[in-house]
Amino acid sequence: MADLPATPLLDTVSTPDDLRKLRPDQLRQLADELRTETISAVGTTGGHLGSGLGVVELTTAIHYVFDTPRDRLVWDVGHQCYPHKILTGRRDRIRTLRQGGGLSGFTKRSESEYDPFGAAHSSTSISAALGFAVANKIAGTPGKGIAVIGDGAMSAGMAYEAMNNAEQAGNRLVVILNDNDMSIAPPVGGLSAYLSRIVSSREFLGIRELAKKLARRLPRPFHNAARKTDEFARGMTMGGTLFEELGFYYVGPIDGHNLEHLIPVLENVRDAEEGPILVHVVTKKGKGYAPAEAAADKYHGVQKFDVISGVQTKAPPGPPQYQNVFGAQLVAEAAKDERICAITAAMPSGTGLDAFAKAYPDRFFDVGIAEQHGVTFAAGLAAQGLRPFCAIYSTFLQRAYDQVVHDVAIQNLPVRFAIDRAGLVGADGATHAGSFDVTYLATLPNFVVMAAADEAELVHMTHTAAQYDAGPIALRYPRGNGTGVALPDVPELLEIGKGRIVRDGKTVAILSLGTRLEEALKAAEILEAKGLSTTVADLRFAKPLDIDLIRKLLTTHEVAVTIEENSVGGFGAHVLTLASDEGLIDGGLKLRTLRLPDTFQDQDKPDVQYAEAGLDSTALVDTVLKALRHNSGGVAEARA
Repeated sequence: MADLPATPLLDTVSTPDDLRKLRPDQLRQLADELRTETISAVGTTGGHLGSGLGVVELTTAIHYVFDTPRDRLVWDVGHQCYPHKILTGRRDRIRTLRQGGGLSGFTKRSESEYDPFGAAHSSTSISAALGFAVANKIAGTPGKGIAVIGDGAMSAGMAYEAMNNAEQAGNRLVVILNDNDMSIAPPVGGLSAYLSRIVSSREFLGIRELAKKLARRLPRPFHNAARKTDEFARGMTMGGTLFEELGFYYVGPIDGHNLEHLIPVLENVRDAEEGPILVHVVTKKGKGYAPAEAAADKYHGVQKFDVISGVQTKAPPGPPQYQNVFGAQLVAEAAKDERICAITAAMPSGTGLDAFAKAYPDRFFDVGIAEQHGVTFAAGLAAQGLRPFCAIYSTFLQRAYDQVVHDVAIQNLPVRFAIDRAGLVGADGATHAGSFDVTYLATLPNFVVMAAADEAELVHMTHTAAQYDAGPIALRYPRGNGTGVALPDVPELLEIGKGRIVRDGKTVAILSLGTRLEEALKAAEILEAKGLSTTVADLRFAKPLDIDLIRKLLTTHEVAVTIEENSVGGFGAHVLTLASDEGLIDGGLKLRTLRLPDTFQDQDKPDVQYAEAGLDSTALVDTVLKALRHNSGGVAEARA
């Protein structure tokens, strides 16, 4: 009788407690099955692939060696956490990734005890892991803080701020540097793995600590010489002097795909009495899946794809993406003005600036994951007479708000902020939604804040920003494709603070800011069918407001509704303040504001998110009808 096929090891592992029951010689098979499951799941849902494939062995090793969730594991950014989710009780839901009601594409505290800290922005892991480590130290309870951070995330100053304060955590803090670009490490192999095992061993650490104590008893010149000799000897073989200066004991580099190397080193680190410790692991993004390994971006973010061929499902052709419309227009502006330059924070293609970088490499600056530096750098360029465009996602610009206030607004410097991913963003969820930029920018003196209603308006606003030297100016636009309007052959120089009437009416006024204009026009058609003559205005500017246009609309219509893709405190709040200051609502005007709800919305399709937020044509019509019904004897009752 033929032998029945063996049960896959992954089927026996629901949690890391199950994983730790396996023999070390079984881990290679488990990792291979985990990689296959990750590829299959992302092929079904789309999402981040290459980063997760690069840490399959590392994920397996960490959960095998450390006592998670008692040891608190923090993944920086979190986009590489799909294998981690599979091993921590969520395999049965892994094919709901990034979908409405499904698993988040990042770590999320409410989702699992194995996600002790939510992350989707870069470079927060060491600070958070340090907090866990010190809290346990103070409480006298067991448990380490473990941060896994990529070499790209190490370009952010916050990582070094945390490391500079890490010594107080002692051996309770472990930082694993996942170097997947070979940007720091020399070539690795058997010798470096052997050295890493030696220097992470308890015997070596004990001898080294004894030597350090003896060296302290020597006269200072001899003490300093002994310390430098130790650093030099280990730095020659492994690197790591920078981390030593920050108070870490450095181990590495290690082949992050070789479990026979990883396991003993992590066991030594787990049991070490000296700390904090930094383990330098070298991995390959997209490891184990040929199409991902061959791709220039290592399949960082993918659509649904065929697992066999690696071919991604292509969306049907449609209008150009907003980011590419912006990028193309900025290239056109730069061709006419040598003072224009562009800054991004590790997002050249995501912001559409890859075209600018190709056309004008000497005027393009990718500052890495360092939004604070990027904003102040742009301020310095502006102060010297250049015309910098600082292109940053709305959600990432939040990281540099003090620099926006202190270094740009107070000094009234003409930095141009191109704010991508404004509004809701679909599958990336709350962490990447651009929900607050109108609120946090329009409150600042000296700022001009524009919002494009469509891709043609984005062309006009990019041109206008390029010409504006009176102070800081921002233009916001959403993720995804435009509406399909024709792009202008010649851009229009917009008058600052002036909106436009898109549709004339008499009873209802809809004041739109941004790309909700399409829904406003749909609502106007529905209202007209109900006998309610409707004006639709595209205000273009959240600051300065078009006071004359707003005053006219509020005094000549029975109901006025503002709509925007931003939180409370934005465009609608400024219109309400204007109406209050000028007494425009004293005569019975029904003024309503539609904005994003006071909640963090989970991932879903954008149209579903906007419907849930009450920012579609249906919600607009309902708002108007309810306002009119409350107007005793109003037109709604007369026409009901």
